[in-house]
Amino acid sequence: MIKAGPSRVLLIAVAFAAGVITAVALLITQPVWAGHRPRATAPTVDPERLRQHVTALSVTFAPRDYTHVETLDRAAAYIQEQFRQAGADVSEQVFVADSQHYRNIIARFGPKSREHGADSELIVVGAHYDVCGPYPGADDNASGIAGLIELAYLLGKQELHTPVELVAYTLEEPPFFRSEQMGGAVHAESLLEKHVKLRAMLCLEMIGYFSDEPNSQQYPLAELKALYPNKGNFIALVGTFDDVGLLRRVKRAMIATNDLPLRSINAPRGLQGVDFSDHLNYWNRGFPALMITDTAFYRNKRYHHPEDVISTLDFNRMAKVVEQVHAAVSELER
Repeated sequence: MIKAGPSRVLLIAVAFAAGVITAVALLITQPVWAGHRPRATAPTVDPERLRQHVTALSVTFAPRDYTHVETLDRAAAYIQEQFRQAGADVSEQVFVADSQHYRNIIARFGPKSREHGADSELIVVGAHYDVCGPYPGADDNASGIAGLIELAYLLGKQELHTPVELVAYTLEEPPFFRSEQMGGAVHAESLLEKHVKLRAMLCLEMIGYFSDEPNSQQYPLAELKALYPNKGNFIALVGTFDDVGLLRRVKRAMIATNDLPLRSINAPRGLQGVDFSDHLNYWNRGFPALMITDTAFYRNKRYHHPEDVISTLDFNRMAKVVEQVHAAVSELER
């Protein structure tokens, strides 16, 4: 037997370490090939309509924190009317928290039966409409709700094979975050009780803030800076290691839609920010779920701040996010 010399052992060790690092990087970032990226074109979703929705939510119906129940109800009524105009079958999911009545607004598209059964399948796309504190909440999360509304208008124009529910949640923010009184927890629990087969849940959590400035994008770990851009000019797709297959399918559909850069991450829930929205409630019940986000406080320094206002948002790129989400839903419902 020929023994390996010290230099050969070192080379093997380095090669092995490099292989492990590469494998981990691929697992985290999930690169996919979707053919040639589309050229830059004007979005087919109207940015001005998105602006109108964000204006209604962040100006007309402000403040939208949990202490202003009447304003939250007015915002809910606006969302409900938009869903109706889009052609959805609309319902309310009313629940009690701290002796007050709050409501999720649900728009259903696709097969007409509203009854969930043990053999039924469903796709859910959701966003929360409440705000942390008496602030405008333009990005957090009027942007997500505006995207949800325009997604409704797109879905209302097509024939779906699988039911899709768009859910506008309330009480995502503190003091209810991570409690069973989150709007997302109420909805996810109702699906679990009815034994619904949830094909996927997509959570729209802040989708309107972008920056082309160097170092405008931060990350929870310094090591991630080697894998992702330092400019906050992309939309992010977030899942756990249990969601690898779903994330790859959704990512492939999204990046084939338009030229907006998309980055994805599969990471443990313990990594700060990975479960910071309503999708966590579906994970808690064993459902597959992903978050679509501009990365919140890792990019937008006006997070949970009075300056989270309309003028800071990029509605053209936000419109392209909605196009990408629509492509993902269209792929999943086949």
